[in-house]
Parts: sequence; structure tokens; C-alpha cells
Amino acid sequence: MASALPSPKPPAAPPPVGVVLPASGLTDVEMTWIEGRLEQQLRFGRVAAERSGGPHKRIASFRPGATFGLIGCTVNDFGCLFSSLAIIRAVAAGAPYAIQPGVQPGGEILLSLSDLEPIRAVCREIDMIEAAGVDACDVSPDHWRHIGQRLAAALPFRSYSAERHAAWLRRGEARP
Repeated sequence: MASALPSPKPPAAPPPVGVVLPASGLTDVEMTWIEGRLEQQLRFGRVAAERSGGPHKRIASFRPGATFGLIGCTVNDFGCLFSSLAIIRAVAAGAPYAIQPGVQPGGEILLSLSDLEPIRAVCREIDMIEAAGVDACDVSPDHWRHIGQRLAAALPFRSYSAERHAAWLRRGEARP
């Protein structure tokens, strides 16, 4: 007769070769700032811990479930070569994740952009969200996904309203 007990969960797969998981269980984000050449910074996020990685590097750490925005650009003498914006949710140890440069071990990528105009549009949206009194860290992950999908289809995206945020908070309260 088969047991009614669920079978034990298999152990989590080891990280990919070359990926070192932080011993703290936090997600580490390494940012480089070389004025006028390579500039990476947090657009928003609740940093759990921070440390220096050298004269031009800063490492910010985030707790599992924390959402943060990472923005960067590479510049040369003729202007901006590459811009990027990623909105990422830190994952718990053993949870699946996607790899993002500078983010160890990785995270759930809610939005990833590399074109300047969409990045500007999302930065304006973040400013509007914060002006409405909502911390961008607390925005529904579905909203960031919605923005990414609409921009990929060259369509306008919905703004995040106080009503939408209240609905997101109520949805979280309804979960057991």
C-alpha cells in the first residue's frame, strides 16, 4: 500500500558553475561607478547591508523578497554606449532565479530594458509612483511585468495608482 505522506522534497540543485551564493542568504548587487565611463546605481530598493568592494565599487545586499531597481550606463567620449534598467526581486536560498550581471546569485527579473526611451518612460513612472506616496519597492510585481510586456509590444502601459496599490495590498492580506 502506498504511503499517504508526501515524498520528501529533493535537495535544491547546486548553483551553476562559477556562481557563488552569498553565505548570508542575501542577494548581493555589485555596482561600479567610474565617473563618465561606467555608472551603475540603485534607482530604488531597501538595502539590508552595504559594503565597499574597492575604490569604485559598492555592494548592496537585499533580503529575499525585496524588490530593487538597478540602473546603469556605459559612456565614452562620444556619449552613451549602453543603458540598462532592471527591476529585480531577490530570491530565497534554493529558489529558482535568473542571472543578471552584477547580481549574485541572481533574482526574479520583473523588468529588463536596454533602450534609452523606454528607460526614461519607466523612470518617469517610478517618479510618479513615489510622488503619489507609494514606495517603488512595494509596487506589485505584476505592474513591473505589465510595463515590460507593453513596452516590448510598443504599446502604452497603465500607470500605477493609489487604488491599484491598495488592491495589491488587500490581495496580499487575503493570502493564508
